Amino acid sequence: MHNQLEVERKFTVDEDFDLTSVRLSDRTRLVHDGVFQLRATYYDAADLRLIAEGITLRRRTGGPDDGWQLKLPHGPDGREEVHEPAAAGETEPPASLRGLVLAHLRGETLRPVAQITTSRVVHRLVGDERGGPVLAELVDDHVTAEVCGDEAISTAWREVEAELVEGDADLLRAVTAALERAGASRAVAGSKLERALGGRVPPRRQAPAGLGRDSDAAAVALAYLRQQVAAITAADPLVRLDAEDAVHQMRVASRRLRAALTTFRPHLARGHTDALRGELRWLAGLLGDVRDAEVLRDRLRDRFDAAPAGPGTAAARARVDAGLSRRYDHARAEMLHQLDSPRYRRLLDDLDGLLDAPPLTPRARRPAREELPGRARKAWKALRRAHQAADAAVTPGERATALHEVRKAAKRARYTGEALQPAFGKDAARFAAAMERVQEVLGEHQDSQVARETLAEMAAQAYAAGEDTFAYGFVAGLEEAAAAAARSTYRDAWRAASRQKLHRWTRS
Repeated sequence: MHNQLEVERKFTVDEDFDLTSVRLSDRTRLVHDGVFQLRATYYDAADLRLIAEGITLRRRTGGPDDGWQLKLPHGPDGREEVHEPAAAGETEPPASLRGLVLAHLRGETLRPVAQITTSRVVHRLVGDERGGPVLAELVDDHVTAEVCGDEAISTAWREVEAELVEGDADLLRAVTAALERAGASRAVAGSKLERALGGRVPPRRQAPAGLGRDSDAAAVALAYLRQQVAAITAADPLVRLDAEDAVHQMRVASRRLRAALTTFRPHLARGHTDALRGELRWLAGLLGDVRDAEVLRDRLRDRFDAAPAGPGTAAARARVDAGLSRRYDHARAEMLHQLDSPRYRRLLDDLDGLLDAPPLTPRARRPAREELPGRARKAWKALRRAHQAADAAVTPGERATALHEVRKAAKRARYTGEALQPAFGKDAARFAAAMERVQEVLGEHQDSQVARETLAEMAAQAYAAGEDTFAYGFVAGLEEAAAAAARSTYRDAWRAASRQKLHRWTRS
């Protein structure tokens, strides 16, 4: 198996469209790169749930990428593309790809849903200089599609795809503008498959439009919960692939969802949600073990790079790097094991059940303006109490522990503001931003504390092994300076978060 990030855009064109005549840039040129006959069979559950989430699984023949392909949404224009070789005559998707969409399938059987044949003309967009890199690939496709079922339905059309190779987002925007000037239009469907299936694809769950202060509290709560559940399931296959930032995004969604169940506790029956909060804490912990090891390793790599070169520096960096890499590998292996467990699948099912049949309380039907500002006020009061406890701390150790509690309270207040933003707009957004600033500053303080503890532990191991420990002390000094700077910055962040006008809306 191998995977790559694919960034592309699709355009609908008329039969007389001439791609070779499109003027792209004086600094680029279009080079013909062959003609291919492609045939793809697409697989999904009977209800087309993968396609509804922008995921495609297919068996392709012809062209340079013959075999099994799974495409997953990754960012606004990107897709993570996973390839597996296929044996002759193989008609069942391999277990490795089925495992990547476990969070979406939940035991549903995959079956062929469509076959698409494409006559493709490929062009490479290269720099004007000879031997320059391939910036993008532009393909001109004549497509014939047949939907599988009791009555086969065929359609045909023409489209152009622009996919980045070594070019950047500015190049993609320039190519888009040039194609549109020449008469191409952005494709409405995200893929050939979506276009072929047309109205058969179920609509994605969307947040209700026009949420505001007069919306009922239930609408605000369920919109936010639905958003976070979708973020977890979307991140799941990317986490399994170790895609960039995927663990962080899934961890944040888990934390936001857990915080939301606290924020909306008066509006959702606790008997249904308290167990979910515990399971979300478990999931966030699994993801956090991976993410924290990765962040700490990268942080200390940078710190050791700033240390004076010496006989002990390289050995110290190698010891720390190896130790944290082992911690990361162990945490990732455990996370992947648990993502394949019945416990995780039950959590996903329970989250779907929460959205399909929300256990609403009578207060949930009251207007948001009456019910929800007080939830932000409560989160702020909890944060203020944590701040006062930190101010009263006597020893450095007590203060570090207390500031960690402030950071956690700031994070909960931030998530509350974010959850209420669709209904309360700029008021909630400014509140959340101020809380996030407090969280970030104290996050740096906490990261420094953890780094110093790790350095002390590994310096003791190095000393026992007879190694020079000067570099450990130097890096610990850098971390102490970082902690002092964070404590200083925290005062400014706290003053900004305490401004009266930031909290007026919470008293409405």
